[in-house]
Amino acid sequence: MAPFAHAQANEDIVIGGSIPMTGVFAFAGIGINAGMADYVKIVNDAGGIKGRKLRYVPEDTGYKVDVSVAAFKKITSQNKVNLYYGDSTGFSKTINPELDRNGQILMAGASFATELNDPAKYPNQFLVGPDYTEQIGILLRHIAKEKPGAKVAFVYSDSEFGRDPIEASEAAAKKLGLSVPIKLMTPPGSVDVSTEVIKLRRAAPDYTIFHGYVLAPIPEFVQQGKQMGMTSQWMGTFWTMDSSTVMKMGEGADGFMGVMPYRYYYDTSAKSPMLEKIRAMRPEYQSTAYTQGFLTAMLFTEAAKRTLDAGKPLDGKNLKAALNTIKDFDTGGLIGTPITISGNSIPVGRVYKADMKAQKMVPASDWINLSK
Repeated sequence: MAPFAHAQANEDIVIGGSIPMTGVFAFAGIGINAGMADYVKIVNDAGGIKGRKLRYVPEDTGYKVDVSVAAFKKITSQNKVNLYYGDSTGFSKTINPELDRNGQILMAGASFATELNDPAKYPNQFLVGPDYTEQIGILLRHIAKEKPGAKVAFVYSDSEFGRDPIEASEAAAKKLGLSVPIKLMTPPGSVDVSTEVIKLRRAAPDYTIFHGYVLAPIPEFVQQGKQMGMTSQWMGTFWTMDSSTVMKMGEGADGFMGVMPYRYYYDTSAKSPMLEKIRAMRPEYQSTAYTQGFLTAMLFTEAAKRTLDAGKPLDGKNLKAALNTIKDFDTGGLIGTPITISGNSIPVGRVYKADMKAQKMVPASDWINLSK
């Protein structure tokens, strides 16, 4: 019996990953991969967790659900996997019955889909930040404070990602005393938006929130809207808000705002020992996707550590229960306020604003916690 117990104690804790290193989402996948690998290295260099090393096993998926499922099957058949990173909403939903059946794995990933923020339906998954509805909720709370009774427009892509938060966000806006004079849906990545811009100008919103895009057609909307004399404040959600993405919008996007659950790489406005560690490891700018990967690995590690501290086996149920004991947790400053994970999301974020001269995103609000 003793040798088996000893073997268990020294077994690696494996983090598997469906990572889109190629394809349309490669810019994010490359960052996520580096962030996960760096955090694993930090933990292992410090001796691991209770004498056990972390091992990160990623596979490229090209951001395709079938490839991602095949990667999951390959990684889990060759390794004893307890933690897994998924690359998309489609994959997270497709693999969920398998996670429930398998019972050994806690999963997080690139998706902030509102649907996944349901512990009853997705008991072995969590989101590393606010879901899409919560992201817009953070923006709406900021708007209601800045300009009570403001008019807010929603511009979103005709995709599951785009439609996700719209209905609930319209209701949330009304609750906050804001009006929604117009909602516009466009094909994802469309560039000819002249007719939509005319409709938007007629509605004359004080704020326009874009969701379900990365870059196009946001710069086209902003540019044409400004040419037509619109004075709307333009805003985006997580996947638009990486510094390098916003800077690509050009001069016209000065003052562009959006929600970000994490501090930017170059943010030195407050003490952040983890960011200092990252800057020492990687002296060049790291994307918000990198931070998301890094923080995912940190929360995976924390859940594993708490499960082992409680003397329980590392399985999906125990890991998720341990994750849900995280209360007022300090992420080393990656998120600028202590976090509590009571369900499947971390409903915290901050509004940042583009300063084109400095080529940086600067804080435009305090940290907003929707659970408070």
